[in-house]
Amino acid sequence: MENLIIAVILLIILGAAIGYIIKAKKNGQKCIGCPASKTCGKKCCSCSDENNK
Repeated sequence: MENLIIAVILLIILGAAIGYIIKAKKNGQKCIGCPASKTCGKKCCSCSDENNK
């Protein structure tokens, strides 16, 4: 019974993470987690490369 509860909790967490990623991509974010995700270039998280120069 405990294994079933753990499996259900993991599936809920996984489903929430996938839902967040899909929602972010539909909103036009190229790099999820990047502070300038909507203005990044074609290369993912190029904004972090520019900040390190």
